[in-house]
Formats: sequence, C-alpha cells, structure tokens
Amino acid sequence: MTVARILAEKGSSVVTVQPERTLDDAIHLLADKGIGALVVCDPEGHVVGILSERDIMRALARHAASSFDAPVSEHMTRSVTSCKRTTTVEEVMHMMTEGRFRHVPVCEDGKLVGLVSIGDVVKRRIAAVEAEHQAMRDYITMA
Repeated sequence: MTVARILAEKGSSVVTVQPERTLDDAIHLLADKGIGALVVCDPEGHVVGILSERDIMRALARHAASSFDAPVSEHMTRSVTSCKRTTTVEEVMHMMTEGRFRHVPVCEDGKLVGLVSIGDVVKRRIAAVEAEHQAMRDYITMA
C-alpha cells in the first residue's frame, strides 16, 4: 500500500500555519482542530517547517510564557522529512521510526499535497495484517 491510498481514504486536507504567526495562534489552532502538528508553509505552499506538540513543549520549557508571543518560525522544526504519494507504508513507517516523529508531509513538485500520521500508518498496517490473517483462515478451512 502507498501513501496515495491512505490519502484517498482519509483525504488530503492539511492544517497549515504561516511562519510569522505566533506560537499562541498555533496552540489554539492545534486545540481547535484536535491535532498534534501543523505544517508550516510559505505563501507559495512550500513546506518550510513543522510545529508539533513536542516543539511547543520545548519552547515553553526554555522560554516559559514569553514564548507565546514568538513567531512559529522560532520554534518549528526546520528539517522536515517528507514523502511522495508513491512512498509505501513500510517506507513511511521506517522514516517515522528512525526519525522519531509522528507526522510526515506529502509533497509533489515542491508543494504540500497531504499529511500522514503514525495513526494513519498503523491503522492501515493493522487492516492489512487482519486481511492476511483472514485469508489464511479461509485457506485453511477450505483445504
């Protein structure tokens, strides 16, 4: 299974934030949408960073309440690992495990086209394992 299949099932809508918005704005956006990360994009739609709950906790630990007024660009993760629609679920799982992150932007031609989370990947992987398990049961009972 590829990332394209995940996006086809869940949709390709991504909540983004501009780098000049405040950390306070970003926190409220995360809370309102019930999500764990925001992709930070420039006006042309290019990914320039990602802001996760972990980034926010680091900012608060270092700067306390003064971090609320700082721009997202000061606290976002700048080095973002992305994938393409053709990337396999196994490849994304490996990226997430090795990089120790839970969100991977999907980019094509330099533009953001979706986002996959660890929850998306695990859900599809469990479904695949269950389907294989059922196929084995069906095979055994037919024999």
